[in-house]
Amino acid sequence: MNVAIAGGGIAGLALALNLHQRGIACRVFEAAPEIKEVGVGITLLPHAMRELTALGLQEALLAAGIENRASAFFNRFGQLLYKEPRGKLAGYPYPEVGIHRGRLHGILHEAVLARLGADAVVTNRRCTGVDQGADGVILSFQDGGSARASVAIACDGVNSTIRRQFYPDEQLAFTGINTWRGVTRHRPILDGRTYLRVGSIRTGKMVIYPIANDVDGQGNQLVNWVAEIEREGTSRNDWNKAGRLEDVLPLFETWRFDWLDVPALIREAETIFEYPMVDKDPIDRWTFGRVTLAGDAAHPMYPRGSNGSAQSLIDARVLAEALAEGGDPAAALVQYERARSGPTANVVRTNRSTPPDVINIRVEELTGDRPFENLDDYITQDELRALSDSYKRVAGFAVRDVGAGG
Repeated sequence: MNVAIAGGGIAGLALALNLHQRGIACRVFEAAPEIKEVGVGITLLPHAMRELTALGLQEALLAAGIENRASAFFNRFGQLLYKEPRGKLAGYPYPEVGIHRGRLHGILHEAVLARLGADAVVTNRRCTGVDQGADGVILSFQDGGSARASVAIACDGVNSTIRRQFYPDEQLAFTGINTWRGVTRHRPILDGRTYLRVGSIRTGKMVIYPIANDVDGQGNQLVNWVAEIEREGTSRNDWNKAGRLEDVLPLFETWRFDWLDVPALIREAETIFEYPMVDKDPIDRWTFGRVTLAGDAAHPMYPRGSNGSAQSLIDARVLAEALAEGGDPAAALVQYERARSGPTANVVRTNRSTPPDVINIRVEELTGDRPFENLDDYITQDELRALSDSYKRVAGFAVRDVGAGG
């Protein structure tokens, strides 16, 4: 068997490592001229780290990132709503790690080249379509070239060309939530190992967490932040335009707490990117003969709860396991789809309706978006914990689920 993987992102590279681990030949075709370590931060939840640990990458990731100890929720007045332990401190067998997305990508890329060989990843090969017959597939590329394989896996992201071949009229779903992302060199916030959610998308929300330690020899961390706001009737951000300070800063100008100056965090960012928060409606079918979808090409979801990368990594392992069983490759792709389409559809819907920051939204509703003297007068910690635990169960990273293997 020979597998062609369209797309050299997290899903595509993880799939290559999983296939190689099971003795299946593959090659990755990436559209970009070269693979660079770009982007901002990403959080690897315990079920993502389970998959990466099985690939032998835990040590490298812990060295490059920061192991989270806690997750904390605050209102927009800087008051603590709820806090819980994370990763191994919460009883998981695997850590939770904040890391620069580019460094994660680089570690995966380096592992693929080291294990599969220098020709395992072919760059500057933008896939334009796939044809297939009874015994294989042919990928076509923008430069006029092609590649033959037993099966083809579309790991080419939210704007997947291969998915569009089977769903030509499909559109991205946008509901008025725009985001801005940045990375800032900053002194450790709180204990320097806490994932923070502040405010809500209705009045302005910030997600803040560290992704690298002591980046300047003076104890400062690289801190990732994401700003979000939901506005009715707003236009969608443009992916191709750099984020502007004047678009995001006014939303948080008054957010100065005794533990963090949010406007300063935003102003001091090295770069600001802007993105619309988009996903696509779940689809019933991923597999078409010897072609299937994986990662964001299969289930693009709101970037909430740090779960998109985890679901892509699970896809890679489940797909490789199905192909490794032998027999008809097309049947293996159907087997993979049956295992993964239902759970990922649940996560897509949950990220829309009741994401982890439903805690912030609920408290904002109960308090009338005002500071409180005693939060227990409005909602108990047990009730807030139940909201957090509910998301973990749906997203597949309750402690018992991660320990069971997913």
